[in-house]
Amino acid sequence: MAPPPAFVQSSIARKIRAGASHLNVSFEFFPPKSAEMEESLWGAIRRLEPLNPSFVSVTYGAGGSTRERTHRTVKRILDETALKPAAHLTCVEASREEVDEVIREYWNAGVRHIVALRGDPPGGLQDGQYTPRPDGYQNATELTAAIRRIGDFEVSVGVYPEKHPQSPSLDFDLDVLRQKVDAGATRGISQFFFEPETFLRFRDAVADAGIRIDLTPGIMPVTNFKGLRKMAAACEAAVPDWLEDLFHGLDDDAETRKLLASAVAVEQVLGLEREGVTHFHFYTLNRAELVYSICRVLGLRDGQMTAL
Repeated sequence: MAPPPAFVQSSIARKIRAGASHLNVSFEFFPPKSAEMEESLWGAIRRLEPLNPSFVSVTYGAGGSTRERTHRTVKRILDETALKPAAHLTCVEASREEVDEVIREYWNAGVRHIVALRGDPPGGLQDGQYTPRPDGYQNATELTAAIRRIGDFEVSVGVYPEKHPQSPSLDFDLDVLRQKVDAGATRGISQFFFEPETFLRFRDAVADAGIRIDLTPGIMPVTNFKGLRKMAAACEAAVPDWLEDLFHGLDDDAETRKLLASAVAVEQVLGLEREGVTHFHFYTLNRAELVYSICRVLGLRDGQMTAL
């Protein structure tokens, strides 16, 4: 039998020296648009469920375009799995009364974790400027306060280690984060990034600003570099030259891209773990095999309990 790749051997050796994995993970899914996508989503959920993630989040589309599908997916996770769903909720294109009703429905259904986001305009960040409804919540801070007023939810919020694309500065982002914490936010889940130092600098800036909140890095395993370029442009996440060089010329070589994606994600996590980070949120894109293999290399096993 052939030995595992060098990066796997290196990572396993480090884990053996460190003992059992103490990492916590969570996974993000998006609601399906078709029967075929529904099947793919639930295959991914079933594959990752045995890893006992701390929670799984289900996204909203731009402009609240997937609202009903998000609700159905969250309800099915509650009914058919042992997972703890975190429902994304935005205040785009909805009145305060409509949003409050959704929050109450989640509470009554047994949901206890909401990811509170302002949300993108219907055309996305690149195609439109956000304009709040006069009768709606103006931003994620107001939304967070509403969620906490209605129920004793855990509330996660989004953070951008490289600055929100529509923000004038990182200092402005920090002021907004402080307001969200004051409103009741308990966790910040980051946009994806590729240099560990990017997240660590942001973590230091948050601490230096006196803001006390758990920060969870968002990890995006890369298999489709062209698709990544598009996503990164939308949120203004930096794509380092070394990553582009790594995937150059591999458009028709899916297997090599998967191996490289595992290597990059594992090394990213291990670099952050060495700096004391223990919880990682994986953007799965509703595909399980790559994320599952990464978690295996990191020492996670089926049935291993993780904690918030």
